[in-house]
Amino acid sequence: MRLRKQELGDRNLIGARVEAARKKKGMKQKELLAQLQVNGVDMNASGLSKLEGQIRYVTDIELVALADILEIPVDVLLGRREK
Repeated sequence: MRLRKQELGDRNLIGARVEAARKKKGMKQKELLAQLQVNGVDMNASGLSKLEGQIRYVTDIELVALADILEIPVDVLLGRREK
């Protein structure tokens, strides 16, 4: 497992929660990327890494797809409520 080289950014609220939920499901980034593709979201490994590192903005379409794939409500990803 590689450690993050950059500090967490401030461009989204969900990155750290996406990473935690993905890891809790035992899912690798490649698997999440494949699921995003199936759901019509075109993202590459660099984009997902930047999203999780909070150094990339997240679109509403990506937010909904991530919540669906990770099987958690959008409000949980946004930090508005706990699971």
